[in-house]
Amino acid sequence: MSKKRYYVVWNGVNPGIYASWDECKAQISGVKQALYKSFATQAEAERAYASSPYDYIGAKAKSEPSAPPSGSLPSAIELNALAVDAACSGNPGQMEYRGVYVGSGMQIFHFGPVYGTNNIGEFLAIVHALALLGQKGNTMPIYSDSHNALLWVKLKKCKTKLPREARTEELFKLIDRAEQWLRTHTYTNRLIKWETALWGEIPADFGRK
Repeated sequence: MSKKRYYVVWNGVNPGIYASWDECKAQISGVKQALYKSFATQAEAERAYASSPYDYIGAKAKSEPSAPPSGSLPSAIELNALAVDAACSGNPGQMEYRGVYVGSGMQIFHFGPVYGTNNIGEFLAIVHALALLGQKGNTMPIYSDSHNALLWVKLKKCKTKLPREARTEELFKLIDRAEQWLRTHTYTNRLIKWETALWGEIPADFGRK
């Protein structure tokens, strides 16, 4: 006889706590970026529902039952990791970025769209991931397919050529904060170059190519 499970739905048709998988499934089916997880006891579920779903980022994000990540990943890939990527309609143009938990394919954060460049988005995505994981005390690695962004993070400087003007001022304020964070914080998360030629598209890819 299977053990009873309690299902927390943070983002779904009707967020809440459900006592069966069928009830949970009804709340998440067809919902983009649905956030949910199962727990062994009602008390655990209630504590989880009262907090952020991202407090469970280090665990299996969609544990029971869940869809696997899209496609099969090579064995060399670390599943307990974040992957980040950016997309831009034109360059410069409307830019957005996001972070995805590799092990489940669940989107962890998203920003944009704003007017900017792809490289800026890739840079900000890495710093966003570092800051988020730092808040949680989580040292999981971060994958990025951008050589430039990884270099800029190492240099603690976004070396963009995009002009700082009225329509980019808010974006540059974000860049300033990101650079400041890099100057004033340390981290032990490994920053790993995602090798697209060997592994396929990074899990955070927006699929617009």
